[in-house]
Amino acid sequence: MAAVSNPPPDPPSDKDLSPGTRVIRIGVLAGEPIRLEGLSTIFEEPPEAGKPQLQPVIGTVDELLADPELLHMIVDFNSLAEGLKTLEKVKRMRPEIRQIVIGPENNTELVLEAITAGARAYLDSSADPHTVRMAIDIVVSGSIWAPRRLLSRLIDRLLDVPGGGGGGIGAPQLTAREQQVLDLILLARSNREIAEELQIEERTVKAHVGRLMRKTGAENRIELSMRALNRRSAQAIPDETEKNKDEGPRRRV
Repeated sequence: MAAVSNPPPDPPSDKDLSPGTRVIRIGVLAGEPIRLEGLSTIFEEPPEAGKPQLQPVIGTVDELLADPELLHMIVDFNSLAEGLKTLEKVKRMRPEIRQIVIGPENNTELVLEAITAGARAYLDSSADPHTVRMAIDIVVSGSIWAPRRLLSRLIDRLLDVPGGGGGGIGAPQLTAREQQVLDLILLARSNREIAEELQIEERTVKAHVGRLMRKTGAENRIELSMRALNRRSAQAIPDETEKNKDEGPRRRV
């Protein structure tokens, strides 16, 4: 007799929420009912004070893409045959959707490929609901959740992609505060950590990050870091003609 899995629990209704609680709808994309049941536990606990209530929306990738109000999506690599292609499809059709991947452990290459393909977070399958909730909060705030040990490798990879560093930061002029924020982003600091270090509010940091992205044309923090590093590398190697002008005529020994 085939096993029958229980349906995912119903999300909290509006009556269950405290007045003023913000609700964020999260698409859940998985290929197996049992995986959907496991992922649904993320939404069972009430949010902490000041945190939004997460409301799951289950469907196929096409159904979720057709929902104009859906801006976040969990993609389960463990039960999807073509997880990377799914990420790329979502990024191509709805680039504003922030994708969160749950996938196999100890696969550094897959983590890098997932973030390059458009994921804002990558969590191991062993991550508990609390950790997944933390990652979602980070992504909702506009940041990226990924092991810090991989960030420098990811930036190196993006710099090697043809056209990946195109333009660099170039023309945009940054204020002193924007430059401070950018320097800390390059150190993989979160918005909260930047706020604490600069002794400003986290919402002010978000505003600075938003302006940096608009000025540089970057779509996310990784691309912003990539462009900044590319520009600094170019500045560190001055044009040979300009260098010779500065040094003047060389004396022959």
